Amino acid sequence: MPPPDEELCSLITAGDEMAFGWLFDRHSRAVYNHAFRLTGSWTTAEDVTQATFLVAWRRCGDAHLVDGSVLPWLLVVTTNGARSEWRSARRWLALLRRLPTERQADGDLADDVAARLDDERRMRGVLAVVRRLSPAEREAVALCLWSGVSYADAAAVLGISEVAVRSRISRARSRLARLLPDEIKEGKR
Repeated sequence: MPPPDEELCSLITAGDEMAFGWLFDRHSRAVYNHAFRLTGSWTTAEDVTQATFLVAWRRCGDAHLVDGSVLPWLLVVTTNGARSEWRSARRWLALLRRLPTERQADGDLADDVAARLDDERRMRGVLAVVRRLSPAEREAVALCLWSGVSYADAAAVLGISEVAVRSRISRARSRLARLLPDEIKEGKR
């Protein structure tokens, strides 16, 4: 016969996995049903139940027992978990509502995904070549060519002359023109 909840909590705090199993067996059905009643979803109830018992594992020693039972505390943790799930779902739905409702007539999601994957592949190629530049040239390329910082502002940030920035950009462009594969230069898909 498993010990009472108060003793189980002490054992769990000491890291006793068997005690945690007993606590779970004793209260998981009530927690799960409570979570379902709060969420209306069996799947979400499973997630909330898991989160509740994770909290129990970590904080059972802090639990407030009522008449020797940890169940009321577990149900409060479950309620808080369900509220968190509800807030997350509400934020997710709000985000979805802000998305454009119509897709572009000339394309579909598969084309967008393929284009993004293609862009990532090309960018990996570009980065591999850019890494072959000197650190000073990489810095100038990142500031001026990629981020659009003026030569004068880049010079001020880097603590060098504007002429030096222009020289670094010029050298970098020459090296990149030689090193980049033609398909990346032309932006082929």
